[in-house]
Amino acid sequence: MTQTVTEQSGQMPGDAEFERPSPARMYDYFLGGSHNFAADRELAEKYMRVLPDMPEISRANRRFLGRAVRYLAGPAGVDQFLDLGSGLPTQGSSHETARRLNPSARVVYVDVDPVTVEFGRTLLEDTKGVEMLHADLRDPRAILRSDEVRGTLDFSRPVAVLMVAMLHFVPAADDPAALVAAYRAATAPDSYLVVSHATSDYHPATMSEAAQVYNSAAAQGMNFRSRAQVAALLAGYDLLPPGLVDVIHWRPDPGDSDPFNGDVTRYNLLAAVGRRTEDPSA
Repeated sequence: MTQTVTEQSGQMPGDAEFERPSPARMYDYFLGGSHNFAADRELAEKYMRVLPDMPEISRANRRFLGRAVRYLAGPAGVDQFLDLGSGLPTQGSSHETARRLNPSARVVYVDVDPVTVEFGRTLLEDTKGVEMLHADLRDPRAILRSDEVRGTLDFSRPVAVLMVAMLHFVPAADDPAALVAAYRAATAPDSYLVVSHATSDYHPATMSEAAQVYNSAAAQGMNFRSRAQVAALLAGYDLLPPGLVDVIHWRPDPGDSDPFNGDVTRYNLLAAVGRRTEDPSA
């Protein structure tokens, strides 16, 4: 992949970026993708020795993203998406899913990993109305003022903010609730928030061990939270039924795969979609 990124973009991130594991590229590896490096695969394999179900958890998370975006682009009538911590916009991505229902849907992907962003831009090179921004979601001011966001999204109208499998990379010291509130404050009434978040409710000892493995090498540490802690992050949104639930229980499609036969303790992932109703200036 190193050669591919260089040839297509004409730019090469520093060597250190290829040697540091990236959550986005590890996620790609868990999903069976090819856009990852040795450092990503090495840490992913170590992580799976603690949580061997990660590939299926990642696929369940991807299916949730698809269901949420389909609802928003369809019945909810949303045509603008800000996908924070998006990873690579590959198969099943937000813009592909939304545009099956609304071909004019506009999307800005945001990721902190420069290699992911560089390659993502090559994938989106000929896709109008879709941008990829290199930024850290912990800097909402920079993201919201970026040329990519301001030139693509109209915040006077509803926008869906996607934080799918992302807030668990934000430690308490960075105040994830305040970050969610900052993005919420920037959006118009009838905007939406989509969240999935790893939970420590079911196997706290295992989750603690998994976090230690992850935090030993990755630039962004892992922060498992309880259901109550995740719910607190969603303040200011009216959650759509069925509320904050295990990922496989958020409006599952009849044909959704579930190799764990409903055992939510093996997914360790919560999900919700919320709607903003009041005037942001109130």
